[in-house]
This record gives sequence, C-alpha cells and structure tokens, in this order.
Amino acid sequence: MLNLSEDILRKIELYTLENAVTHNGKAVSKPVLNKILADHKELLENIKELNEIVERKVEEINKMKLEDQKIKLELLGWQKKNIEEKEKSLKDIAKPGERFVVRFAPNPDGALTIGNARPAILCDEYAKRYNGTFILRFDDTDPKIKVPEKRFYRWVIEDLKWLGIKIDKIVYQSKRLKIYYEYAEELIKMGKAYVCTCDVEEWRKLRNEGKPCKCRELSPEENLIRWKKMFNEYKEHEAVLRIKTSLVHENFAVRDFPAFRIVEDCKHPLVKARVWPLYNFASAIDDYLLNITHILRGQEHSTNATKQEFIYKYFGWEYPKVFILGRISLSDMVLSKSKIRAGINNKIFSDWNDPKLGTIRALRRRGFSPVALRKIILDIGIKPNDVVISKENLEAYNRKIVDELANRYFFVKEPIKIKIEGLPFKSKKISLHPTIDRGYRELNFDKYFLIEREDFERFRRNVVRLKDLCDVVLDKNCKLVNIEYTKEKDIPKIQWVPFEFKIRTKVIMPDKTLLGYGESNLKNLKEGEIIRLERFGFCRVEKVRKSVTLVFTHK
Repeated sequence: MLNLSEDILRKIELYTLENAVTHNGKAVSKPVLNKILADHKELLENIKELNEIVERKVEEINKMKLEDQKIKLELLGWQKKNIEEKEKSLKDIAKPGERFVVRFAPNPDGALTIGNARPAILCDEYAKRYNGTFILRFDDTDPKIKVPEKRFYRWVIEDLKWLGIKIDKIVYQSKRLKIYYEYAEELIKMGKAYVCTCDVEEWRKLRNEGKPCKCRELSPEENLIRWKKMFNEYKEHEAVLRIKTSLVHENFAVRDFPAFRIVEDCKHPLVKARVWPLYNFASAIDDYLLNITHILRGQEHSTNATKQEFIYKYFGWEYPKVFILGRISLSDMVLSKSKIRAGINNKIFSDWNDPKLGTIRALRRRGFSPVALRKIILDIGIKPNDVVISKENLEAYNRKIVDELANRYFFVKEPIKIKIEGLPFKSKKISLHPTIDRGYRELNFDKYFLIEREDFERFRRNVVRLKDLCDVVLDKNCKLVNIEYTKEKDIPKIQWVPFEFKIRTKVIMPDKTLLGYGESNLKNLKEGEIIRLERFGFCRVEKVRKSVTLVFTHK
C-alpha cells in the first residue's frame, strides 16, 4: 500500500479544492494527479495507487458545498507555498527536533486587531514548522482597568481559528490565582518579595534616589503576615506585593516592581477575588509552568522581559528565548483598542466590526481573506522596527486571493432609467467569471434598463457598450448600434441592471453607505460569499432578504 507523507496528502487536498472551486464545485481527478506527479516524479512508479488516493479525495471534496470548498481552500491555501518551499521571509528561530512551545497571550478586553494577531500568526507558523505546541493564554488578571468581557474570549478563539491558527491548549490566567499565590509566598519566604504599605509618591521618590523604603527591610515572617492581611484587612491602594530587584537599576520601572495588588471593586466576568497578580508576575510563572521555549513579543514589552528575568533567576529557571516585534499600523484603519472603545461609546464607530477599523472581525466582515492576512504578516516576518502596512499593499495581497474566487455581478448606484428598443432577445447568459469557467448567470429584461447617472452624464450621445449585451448611442431613448461582440477597444463599457428584474442593494463602505440596485441574481447569493461588482469592486454579502446588503472590500 502506498504510504504518502503528510505534505503530499495536504497537496492532494489543496489541488483538489482548487480544481473544484474553478469548476463550480466539481473537481476532476486527472489534473490533480498530473500536478502531484509534476511535483513528485518519484511517484510515477506507483501511479495506479496514487490515482486511487486522488479519486477518493475528489469524491470527498465533491460532496461538499461550493462555499464550504472555498472556505476550506482559503484556510488551507496559505500552506501551498509552505509545502513547496518554507517561507523565505521567516528566519529560523529553533533547531529541527528541538522542543518548541509558544504562547499567544491577549487581554480579552476588546476584539483582536491585525496588530494583535501578528504574534499569533507568527507563533502558529513556527509551531507548525517545528512540530511544536501553540498555547492560547488569556491575560485576564486585570479586573479594574482593562476589564475582560465574556464575548471577547469567544471572539479571540473564533478569530484565531478563522486565521487558520491551530490552538493546542487554552489557558485562563484568572482561573490560576491559587498557583500565583503559592509562588508569591515562596518568594516572600526566600526574602525576594515584600508587602509595601508606603505612600506611593513617597515610595517613588525613594526609588528614584535608589534608596529602600522601610518595608523592604522587614523579615519574611513579617511579610507573610502582611501578605495574609492583603486578602482580608488592607484596603485597596494600602498595600502591594513587590519583587526585590536592583535599587540602582538603570530603568526606574524595573526597581522593585509590583507583583500583586488589591482590587475591592472586582468587575471580572469569570472570577471574584480580592488580590490579583499583575502582568509580569502571572506571565513569568505561567511561561515556566507551561514550558514556553520561545516568546514573540512587542517592542513595548522589552522592559517586562527584564522584570520577569528577576523572578526566573530567583527560582533558578532558564528564561525562554525572546524575539522582539515592532508595532504594526494600517493606513486608514484604527487599531488602538482604547480609541476603538472610545469611538464606539461616542457613536463614531458602529461596533468592533465597523469597516473603518483594523480588527480581525472588521476585516473579515469586509471580505478580506485570512490567507491574505497571514501572507502579509509572514512576509513582514520578525522585525524589531515598526511597520506601516499601506491600504494599497493590503488590498494587493487580498486581490490575488479573492479575484479567482469572486463571481461577477452588476450593480448601479444613483440609477437613471434608459430605454433600448429593437433587441431581438429578452434574456442574456453572462459568464460568472471572465477568465475561469465557472458557469453563467442569466439576466432577463424588457426594453428598460438602469445605468449609473455618472455614466449617463459622461457618455450621453456617445456610443457605449452595455457590458456583455449590446452597443448603443446613449440617451434616454437609446439607439441600438450593435448586438454582436466587437473588438473596438475605445468604446466605453458600462454596467447595467434590468429595470423590471432588479433588487434593491445597499453597499456599506468605510466612509459612507451607497444605495442602488443590483441584478436579480444577487438574491440567490449566500451570506458570507465574496463577489465582485463590475466596475465597482469586491464585496462580501452580509444579508440577503427582500433587499441585499453588501460590505465593500476594495477595488
């Protein structure tokens, strides 16, 4: 029996899906077989068995709905280059066979943005490269300022899976408080942590001078008594647990940094508690206990690494390898969670999926492909410097993916009615795609049509081609010129919609909403489908009822 590697099996599935999508949902085995043999000539000796494997996969894929094939192709499609050639933009950060465990630790206080998702995509790619483990760890131990919300936990998981990320384990830090308490007590007993009750401003003054406060010199026994008081006696702001570091460290923020605080008005959705670990303590403990070997973190966290290394040193642990990522910003899109939240509260943005935003949910709503988003992040790779992704660059990546998948349809905004008499037919079959044989859609009409006012005013009394229909001298009452296809390239082509066979269509754009009419075939589309409106751009179908709502992707 022929034993194929996982890479070849993935290729068979990928090529079968590609073939199915380009043939209206029905794959043919021979082209798939030929592509596999072109890549792996050594399989010619086992062509009969290989063909049987391909035919079984074709039969399996052909049972799927076309839209499901498209979705699966998108989720697998990014692997094609990885199968044939490892991403050249990604440098190696581990040795083959080396234990490899990475974590992505978002705070569930908002929806993921493409900037937040960057380390997740990179960690996932490396985990797959090194046959490692990807851990999703919710950094949710702030019930005071960046308060988590239940919906955001769910959204993070949904967004990561949509991006093709394989989550091996999910950890909620808020449910590990007892673990953090135990390690805090160990540090207190070791004389490496103390409970500070000093006035904050007085403490900062001493810190800046490199001097200890009175609490720092207390015995471990006294600090353990104080530690227990944090749970039932001290009030909020009256006491914090600090980690002893160097009082003359060049970075003032590192000097005796806080590890635990009291939160009396706890707003956490999952856990009710009074004493909460701060980021650096919980992260350091979990990175060790979860066996994290490599950390990809933002430039803003470089100081945190220094703080956490003190905890590692006290326990005699080896700190993971760290790789710094610069910030990513998207031109014309908002990424800051605080700005998004403020914008939603002030009704500037409709929600976390507003088309003006750079959240994963917004990009998904607009019809961006997860394959394209992964590709651009992987091409940027690991860089410590900040990166600005232009709107044009992001669109170019996405266009390469969706152009082959998107069927074409007609839509007119600001419609104006025209009349064409003399057409010898009352319907026309028009290709769903200009270069890929994906079948046809049929448009029925009488003598009245809708075109865009802008086209009417621009080309009035000139010869134009109603795309895929006929040539006319454009006016309210058009003169029919030609119903045959001509090769004259200088004739303007315009889109049209039959007046009697139309559907009211709304297109939501980042800066405005357009109202108009689309061809009646739009009512047969499925929500979530990516289409291209002729001479307008790509859109994602959001709602199909008595009217159609589309969300604009890009031109």
